[in-house]
Order: sequence, then C-alpha cells, then structure tokens
Amino acid sequence: MPLPRRPAARRRTPSRGTRRRLAADAGLLAVAAAFAMPLVWLVLSSLDTEATLRVRLPRSPSPDNFSAVLTDEITFTPMLNSLLICGGATLLTVVCAALAAYPLSRHRSRFARPYLLTILFATCLPVTAVMVPVYALFVRVDLIDTRYGTALFLATAQLPFAIWLMKNFMDGVPKVLEEAAWTDGASWWQTLLRVILPLMGPGVAVVAVYTFLMMWGNFFVPFMLLLSPEQLPASVSIFTFFGNYGAVAFGELAAFSILYSTPVLVLYILVSRRLGGGFALGGAVKG
Repeated sequence: MPLPRRPAARRRTPSRGTRRRLAADAGLLAVAAAFAMPLVWLVLSSLDTEATLRVRLPRSPSPDNFSAVLTDEITFTPMLNSLLICGGATLLTVVCAALAAYPLSRHRSRFARPYLLTILFATCLPVTAVMVPVYALFVRVDLIDTRYGTALFLATAQLPFAIWLMKNFMDGVPKVLEEAAWTDGASWWQTLLRVILPLMGPGVAVVAVYTFLMMWGNFFVPFMLLLSPEQLPASVSIFTFFGNYGAVAFGELAAFSILYSTPVLVLYILVSRRLGGGFALGGAVKG
C-alpha cells in the first residue's frame, strides 16, 4: 500500500511591511555608499603617488603626497590664515549674536516679530548678490586685502542666522533664574555672562561650530577680498593643485584635503560632549 505523500511545504512570502523595510534599507545603503565613496577615494588617493579619479588601491602606499604639501607656502601659512580669519570671525559672530538675542528673547515688543522675520529673510540672501558693492566699499575704506576686513564681512554674513539660532536656544533658559540673580544685585550683563550663557552652553557650541564650518569652507569671499598670495586662506590656496589644461595633482590634492579637514574634526571632537549634554538645568529650578 503506497504511503500518502506529505503536502509540500509552503514557501513563506515576505509581508508587505518586510518588503518595504528591505527596500528602505537598500536605499539607505545606496545613499551611504554614495557618500562614502568620495571619502574612500580621498584616503586611498592620498597614499597613491599615481592617483587618478578612479577609486583603486595604491600599488605601493606612500606618504610622499603628505610630504609634498607639508610646506609653509602650500599648507602651513594658508591654514594659519584660515584659523585667524575664521576663528576671529566666529568669536565676533557668537558675541554679537548673544548680545542681539538677549533682548529679543527676554523683552516683549511689537517690533520683535518683524525684526526676526527680517533676520530670517537676510539669511536667504546669497553672498554673491552683494559682493560687488561690498568690494567697492572695501576699496574705499581701505579694507581690501586685509584679514581683519575679510573676517568682519564673514561675521556679518553669518550673523543673521546666528542670531536666530541663539535666540531660540536662549528661550529655553527659565527667566526665573535671571530674576533670582537680579534679586542678588546682578546687572543684566552679569546675568547674561554668568547665568544664561553657561546654562545654554550646548546652544553656544552649536552656533560656534556651525558658524566656523560655514566660514571654513567659504571660497568666494576671501577670493574676492584678499589679493596677496600670503594672505589667502586654505580654502582658496587649494587651487594650487589645479594646473593648466585640466591637469590636477590628485594625490597631493587628496592629502591637502585631509589636512584641511583636520581642524573641523578636532573642533567637533572638542565640543561633542557639550553638544550631547543638553541644557544643564537640572536642580537649577525647583518646583
């Protein structure tokens, strides 16, 4: 008597939710690969003396590209110029943004909302739209080809968005803390410096890092306002690696780009704990 056949096992078909999740994961992996590929090329090309636009492993990895760019003319002087210009402009922007955000956050006025909307509109204006009159103004007031003049304009360009950010962070600090400081005899300046700004440390760090990043990668403004080669920052001197007739020193360009990104990475590492710490208001206000 023949044995009865067992029914064939049914194949499990993935549910619609599983298929959507797999499709989303595949899309995210594709986007991650698209972002990671230039970074992979940067690292590999910096160690390849025969680097091209192709992503490939170097035949004989060598630090010769770094040795070629680690000179005063190519790297050290432009990096120092960048640090002086961007660091000074960032400090000026943060100080001015804090002073401007304080009355907007603490005092109610019918002009506050139109002023904030004007600031928000100013953040949308492209810098290229005002560079011609700015260049003419800098020539007339003798600020052209000066690092402090370039830093002043960079700070002015980033100030509207910095004020907007700083005001939103300052709104999160309870006003009762200021009132307690005023009761103890503190002035508004002491309250801002010793009470508000320490409590909104992460917000100040966000404004500083964002402002520094925007200035550090700015090419057009220093290219227009600085004329002497010894005054140029690293964002402009990177054109040293682009020769005539389309010739590019890809290996040296990759090595310089890694060195150029180092200060930004160091800055982010230094403030990463502050950024993740949140507002230190625990225990400051008792219910």
